[in-house]
Amino acid sequence: MPVPLIQQIRVGSYIIKQRLLNREKYPLVLMLEPLFRCNLACPGCGKIDYEDSILNRRLSLEECLKAVDECGAPIVSIPGGEPLIHRDITEIVNGIIAKNKFVYLCTNGLLLEKKLKEFRPTPYLTFSVHLDGLEKHHDKAVDQPGTFKKVVSAIREAKKLGFRINVNCTLFDQMTAAETAKFFDFCMNDLCVEGITVSPGYAYERAPDQEHFLNRHKTKLLFRNILSRTGAKRWKFSQSTLFMDFLAGNQAYHCTPWGNPTRNIFGWQKPCYLLSEGYANSFQELMEETDWQSYGTGNYEKCADCMVHCGYEATAVTDTIVHPIKALSVYMRGIRTTGKMAPEISLKNQRPAEYVSERLIKGTTHGEKNETTLDPRAKPETRASCTRGAA
Repeated sequence: MPVPLIQQIRVGSYIIKQRLLNREKYPLVLMLEPLFRCNLACPGCGKIDYEDSILNRRLSLEECLKAVDECGAPIVSIPGGEPLIHRDITEIVNGIIAKNKFVYLCTNGLLLEKKLKEFRPTPYLTFSVHLDGLEKHHDKAVDQPGTFKKVVSAIREAKKLGFRINVNCTLFDQMTAAETAKFFDFCMNDLCVEGITVSPGYAYERAPDQEHFLNRHKTKLLFRNILSRTGAKRWKFSQSTLFMDFLAGNQAYHCTPWGNPTRNIFGWQKPCYLLSEGYANSFQELMEETDWQSYGTGNYEKCADCMVHCGYEATAVTDTIVHPIKALSVYMRGIRTTGKMAPEISLKNQRPAEYVSERLIKGTTHGEKNETTLDPRAKPETRASCTRGAA
């Protein structure tokens, strides 16, 4: 089962409670990013070109657990960087589980086999291992030969020991539907993982490779082609049916950026995991003082092509709870891969992109006050300082 039954029940109960309390904005998954340092340098990543003074910073165990309490979300995803580099990662995971939260520990898998002995299997812990296709595509995506074989070996060992494994796959404009289907078959039939989290890549401002990100139309066509393949119904996705239906162009959703709030070494990131345009000092400040209406597809140029799960899964999950018959209907008949797509969101009134990343980082690095140095509505800057030959 992609998602443990106890997790489905807890999350469903949590959402119903929020709605009964008339809370319009509430978190579903805390994105807890304890460090940016990584042992890979993927060209599609927006974190690898920070200076060492930033890459060497860490959230402490106490800061991590405080963030979990502040946020209150039932699920905690721990991305990075590479979380397994953090010397306190075992204590962080165990501390979160002790609070009855479900943990998805995201890892590129290079250290996984070595670290498995520090953890114990439980329905509250899932290792979300990053694989971007079969060997040729994955090793190219991470820019390091031999990575695929090492990661696959770690997955097999983790499965043998009884751990829950989820494959996290980001799709770019490089892999065909047929190649993707073959990869999904491998994950299900050979690796026998619990599920696959799949999402189109987001065009991070700081990513060295800006050429292979998918736009929304290409994303929908790609997923229609993938999901129409023979055997697609046997694939298990760690995402709601309605989110997959959205990727195939059948749902007209707006993102829910507060559904997956991010806490990292700089603070609570505004407005979401994908965009870094300011930081709040507390979760309450993030929720109350972020100008949410300024972001999202149709509102902001940087959001125009985004269809990433950390922005839209919360929307789809809420829609599932509110309209269970619709969700059940899509699940029973399967995701439609032909015919007219849902209307696209108009971009005519979106505000232009503002490139504030460098000024924002300088402000946090030098300890300047967030409210004056991290304002995304300040005068835009150029992207020159974050190109590394690409952006």
